[in-house]
Amino acid sequence: MYDLSNKRVWVAGHRGMVGGAVCRRLESEGCEVITAGRDRVNLERQSEVEDFLNAEKPDAIVMAAAKVGGILANDSYPAEFIYTNLMIEANIVDAAHKADVNRMLMLGSSCIYPKFAEQPIQEDSLLTGALEPTNEWYAVAKIAGIKLAQAYQKQYGRDYVSAMPTNLYGPGDNFDLKNSHVLPALIRKAHEAKLAGEKEMIVWGTGSPRREFLHVDDCADALVFLLKNYSEAEHINVGSGDDVTILELTQMVCDVVGFEGEITHDLSKPDGTPRKLMSADKLRALGWSPKYTLREGVENTYKWFLDHQENARGIGV
Repeated sequence: MYDLSNKRVWVAGHRGMVGGAVCRRLESEGCEVITAGRDRVNLERQSEVEDFLNAEKPDAIVMAAAKVGGILANDSYPAEFIYTNLMIEANIVDAAHKADVNRMLMLGSSCIYPKFAEQPIQEDSLLTGALEPTNEWYAVAKIAGIKLAQAYQKQYGRDYVSAMPTNLYGPGDNFDLKNSHVLPALIRKAHEAKLAGEKEMIVWGTGSPRREFLHVDDCADALVFLLKNYSEAEHINVGSGDDVTILELTQMVCDVVGFEGEITHDLSKPDGTPRKLMSADKLRALGWSPKYTLREGVENTYKWFLDHQENARGIGV
């Protein structure tokens, strides 16, 4: 077990939804949380990352920094997604090694797995088939992050590990319809349709794909648990272990928000991967399980959305 008491922990990407949740969760661990905005260190610049880590000398790092987005953003900006994420990962891992930081938890994504991986997806499904084309650029970068951690563990004995969260949502999410993920996008669509008195709400695709979702506070709790308890070279899935169809999710969101109109499908838009449920067996065997049900999580997220509308432009709404 890695004891976090009195440790200095750098949360890279603290302004993001996951990074912010991890910072909140670490408050009860008796450690000092280090954060730095882009004005302090540009993670795409190797020299700046090296200077920062040499100056701060954290004991551990949670690598939550990344360029993220939904299907539209990934498909529209492939170069930015692969370049930015590769640079951030490579710079932090190598600079951490040079600064003698021996503990790091790298965050990836469930999109690393093949499009038609056997369900639920086991960790050893990595690199066994073709990726989903709409987000392969991001996926390739995240796979590279896993291999970076493994390489530095193998060659230098560093205690660098990787965790692969499923689809996340919750307080601090991005509700911008141009580049948000499905759940926050549905919340905003349903909210605006209700306010406008619309009779229908249009959603992408058939609604048949199945997806797994995890509240960001549950994810943060799992990540801190892994930071304290996990040191294997193989990456580990972080998920709820349950999935729903996009149509079921849409109906749940509409019910929570209070939109009573019809749900209409835009069949000209892609569905993406038919099903993406990650196996939670490995994490459960270590003794961790989530606290939020999906319904409770959607209610919590919608309340946060309503409470923060006055700062809408600042949070991507």
